[in-house]
Amino acid sequence: MKTIFQRWFRKHKTRLERRLNKRTGGSPARPVLSDHTLHYEVADKTRAIPCGGLGLVHQLVGRIGLVGDIDDTVHVLKTHLPYHESDHVLTLAYNALCGGTCLQDIDRLRNDATVLDALGATRIPDPTTAGDFCRRFHEKDVRALLEAFDRTRRRIWAEQPDAFFELAVIDADGTIVETAGRSKQGQDITYDGRWGYHPLIVSLANTGEVLSLVNRPGNRPSHEGAAGERTRAATQCLEAGFRRVLFRGDTDFSQTECLDGWNAIADLRFVFGYDAKPNLVARAEERPAAAWQRLTRPARYAVATATRQKPSDVRDGIVRDREYETLRLQSEDVAEFAYRPTACAREYRMVVVRKNIARTKGQRALFDETRYFFDLTNEREWTPAEIVFSANDRCHQENLIAQLKGGVRALAAPRDTLASNWAYMVMTALAWSLKAWWALMLPDTTGRWQDRHRDEKRQVLGWEFRTFVTAFVSLPCQVVTPGRRRILRVLSWNPHLAIFFRLVDRLRR
Repeated sequence: MKTIFQRWFRKHKTRLERRLNKRTGGSPARPVLSDHTLHYEVADKTRAIPCGGLGLVHQLVGRIGLVGDIDDTVHVLKTHLPYHESDHVLTLAYNALCGGTCLQDIDRLRNDATVLDALGATRIPDPTTAGDFCRRFHEKDVRALLEAFDRTRRRIWAEQPDAFFELAVIDADGTIVETAGRSKQGQDITYDGRWGYHPLIVSLANTGEVLSLVNRPGNRPSHEGAAGERTRAATQCLEAGFRRVLFRGDTDFSQTECLDGWNAIADLRFVFGYDAKPNLVARAEERPAAAWQRLTRPARYAVATATRQKPSDVRDGIVRDREYETLRLQSEDVAEFAYRPTACAREYRMVVVRKNIARTKGQRALFDETRYFFDLTNEREWTPAEIVFSANDRCHQENLIAQLKGGVRALAAPRDTLASNWAYMVMTALAWSLKAWWALMLPDTTGRWQDRHRDEKRQVLGWEFRTFVTAFVSLPCQVVTPGRRRILRVLSWNPHLAIFFRLVDRLRR
């Protein structure tokens, strides 16, 4: 980082810390949020944008070669007057990064000349043109777009340190996208009576990237098409240099007819939840007492200061007073045995968790209950507890799906066909992948700051989408154009700007 940036950063940080210090200022006579007169004027010469970080995202897109990958792979426009395929795709992704929630919000960017200057564009597509672009897609075109993203992704992965390639964890799950329109082709009735689509999301748990997104009618089962998408993702990861690949999924994704084929791949492992069928429960109950080990889960977080007193559980008090029946987990034990599914030719490890549950009503204990949960795996080196913890970690994909729905707003159906809505989902979900690529492109330094910079990289990868947008995209910037250069001057300070300028330095090289 330049010295002038360091001085500016320290100055603003010191000023803000002094301002936020509770020990200064005494007891004010008026509320902190008090009335005062404001005067609004129009800036005649000074120009600024509220999303100055978008310029750095666009610079990142150019550095990683995404524009060329899209234009070389996707061909849905007969002529380019004036937009190319990459212009449409990036417009939808940038709309999500700038807080847009629907196609109509593209007008905010299109009608802001300062934003257009920051992007180096004369104009960008309007909402109607963007919607028409989505309608031009067929399945082969969406597949080509996913392949374009894969090309870019492999180049970004190639710049990562060796430890990054130790293990690729691939999760898959489906989710319901509800629709209100009656004329949307491809929609169907979901299992719970809603109308909509049922997209399949395959993701890389290491970074949160969406490796594949497939739109399906609402009545399709979760696992439909998952085996092919998993195999495609695993092939991509192994070709990119990952030494091992791990498939994870819940009970809907334990596709036993595929297990022998996956097991034949030397570097591929899987951990799938398995239905608690009567024969499996009987085998678990037959296990001797010596075969069970107490399952002790690690703490969620390390206490940074002192252990605080746990607050009273208000809900538990209400449940006890009204004498509702309640299930309370008392302990967990884990064991394993060999098991061969009907569709398989060989045996695999079946890891079983026995949950000891107390059923109570008010203050009275009714009776104890035992429940079993099963995970099927071909991983031979991990302990049963490690298998269980890894299987539980797949629940993080529910958070990823929530981000795609509520943060990026990618899982929506604004168009009128299954393929056009699929294209919209893939193009808008690019905003989430850009967040991951933004973090992965942060430089890995050496020396005394190495550990800190690696922690910052992991931190940004784990951020929610809105947190990322607030910290790195929604930066008020003044736009200055001396000569033929474009300069964005950051006008406000936030604690994450040091990370922001590290990427600025990386892309400038």
